[in-house]
Amino acid sequence: MNPKKLLIITYYWPPAGGPGVQRWLKFVKYLPEFNFQPIVYIPENPTYPILDTNLESDVSDKAIIIKNKIIEPYQLANFFSKNKIKKISSGIIPNAKKQSFLEKILLWTRGNLFIPDARVYWVKPSVKYLKKYIQDNTIDTIITSGPPHSLHLIGLELKKELNVKWYADFRDPWTTIGYHKQLKLSNYASKKHKYLEKKILNSADTIIVTSKTTKTEFEAITTKPIEVITNGYDVEKVEKSVLDTKFSLAHIGSLLSERNPQILWQSLSELVSENNHFAKDLEIKLIGAVSNEVLVSIANYKLTDYLNNLGYLSHGEAISHQRKSQVLLLIEINSEETKSIIPGKLFEYMVSERPIIAIGPKDSDFEEIIIATNTGKFFTYNKKEELKATILNFYHLYKNQTLKVNPVGLQEYSRKSLTEKLAQLITQNS
Repeated sequence: MNPKKLLIITYYWPPAGGPGVQRWLKFVKYLPEFNFQPIVYIPENPTYPILDTNLESDVSDKAIIIKNKIIEPYQLANFFSKNKIKKISSGIIPNAKKQSFLEKILLWTRGNLFIPDARVYWVKPSVKYLKKYIQDNTIDTIITSGPPHSLHLIGLELKKELNVKWYADFRDPWTTIGYHKQLKLSNYASKKHKYLEKKILNSADTIIVTSKTTKTEFEAITTKPIEVITNGYDVEKVEKSVLDTKFSLAHIGSLLSERNPQILWQSLSELVSENNHFAKDLEIKLIGAVSNEVLVSIANYKLTDYLNNLGYLSHGEAISHQRKSQVLLLIEINSEETKSIIPGKLFEYMVSERPIIAIGPKDSDFEEIIIATNTGKFFTYNKKEELKATILNFYHLYKNQTLKVNPVGLQEYSRKSLTEKLAQLITQNS
């Protein structure tokens, strides 16, 4: 039987680095095993804030890649301040009280002039290009993946003009995501975002989300079917790592200005003061972009001497550090809006065989996953004493060389299993 053609419209694709690229890179990798022919539409000349050329080797040789040029304001704005644009584009938004005049202008411009985002000028040329491609190649099913949510506008127009079957995949929420309210939105811009969000949710044939909370939020806006397909882990070809000799606590990924766990720094500072052995063994490893506010907090708690700030590493290098660090840190912003966020790195953490210390808002979706898989401990931001006690307990286990986890039920989060779930969804609706 001939494979079913599936057009996937996404912005992030190798050589892009960071978490945004992983979801569809892995779906595309396994879709051919379920009798699908993935056709991936991406920008020809994108402005990616992070590059990881190593990911190009993971692109399926069975995928068809098609490209079209994009005009992005970030390309022009780089002329004025490349560093600030890169940070804002990657999600690092400075604290409102510490924003420079230029940063305030850039944020206001991003939120009010480019709705829903700065890739909106790719919509019209993409619709024109894809309309012909779809007709010439007899494609009846498309998937749009956001953010950037402007890509859903491409799906909206193609649905309207060609009546294709359309799945809108939301890797993150739209108007309820944490950074949305930091964009200095005017009343008009705020209403326009909500209008577009509602229109997309009520026009797509099926909505795909990554968490139960996002599903609940969207169910208040649309009656269209909503399916939860989380992110997951892949089988990585990484050599067996020797554990760090230090008591290393590693965070992989961006630490934004608002994702600054004061209770963690306070707990570590107190343990350093109270326990000389702990002080000699401690190492704080940060891998990825780190905001200045986080570094200032670490300095204020006199932890700079224990900090190993490695910056952005390739995905393969990050996996290696996950597997050799003693403890893995998972930090989410303490707000109602972030309860639905399940960081993609959680699933890679879970198969690293290292215990996780997670800090986030009460009733976070990822708390349920960590508890169900027995992969670590979760704490809300008002549980400092419990957090401190757990760190000390992990330290004692580390000294006894017995610090480990015994996870259960991980298979359902494998990328191949999740792709099978996606394939079944599309097949059932065909």
